[in-house]
Amino acid sequence: MTLPQRVAHIVKHGMVFLHPCVYGELGAKGALSDIAADLEREISLLCVGRDAKAIVAEFISRLPEVRRLVDSDVSAAYDGDPAATSRMEVVMAYPGLYAVTVHRLAHELYRLDVPILPRVMSELAHSKTGIDIHPGATIGERFFIDHGTGVVIGETTVIGRNVRLYQGVTLGGLSFEKDSSGALVKGLKRHPNIEDNVVIYANATILGGDTTIGHDSEIGGNVWLKDSVPPNSRVYNQQPAPTIKTRPE
Repeated sequence: MTLPQRVAHIVKHGMVFLHPCVYGELGAKGALSDIAADLEREISLLCVGRDAKAIVAEFISRLPEVRRLVDSDVSAAYDGDPAATSRMEVVMAYPGLYAVTVHRLAHELYRLDVPILPRVMSELAHSKTGIDIHPGATIGERFFIDHGTGVVIGETTVIGRNVRLYQGVTLGGLSFEKDSSGALVKGLKRHPNIEDNVVIYANATILGGDTTIGHDSEIGGNVWLKDSVPPNSRVYNQQPAPTIKTRPE
């Protein structure tokens, strides 16, 4: 198997552990041992000189918290979408929930400084859902991406709890600093901060590492922001004035 195929196998085992009634055969028996074995093999190849077994043990120890966060994401989707008829439907049919679940697994590997694997995991979810979440992004509990197609969340984005995004939202970088040789400077904060209880509607674009959207704010559709917004704000573009003409009968 190729590396992406092997990583897809790891993702599948992760989904079995997190959503056993949907991805497992009515149970997650053996999922953790499968994840551990697959990860240890890949990490030993990618992280020469590091203790692969210890890295995997730490990753496995974090999975109960990942499951708690994913359960909160399921609840946020069910509570926030009037079209959702059950939590099972959310798990089985919502691309946003799938992308966020894969992200939460990839993010823990990213935090453990495992190379390559987290990014491949995020790109597998991206290709499946159209939602691009860098594994470095920090995302709080009860996160819901509704519809989801075209959402982009950059590496240094920080998102609080109970945040909702709609399709086409970009949380991106504004500009990239260069060193004296003209090469891009790595490791800087480039993407925005989204505080608790924020809703960002379709196709809004929020850019820059110094940009913060204050808690309990709403950002309207198609808004383009590179400046911070105070808490409890509503930000919308002016209503356009369409011309309506009636054809003569």
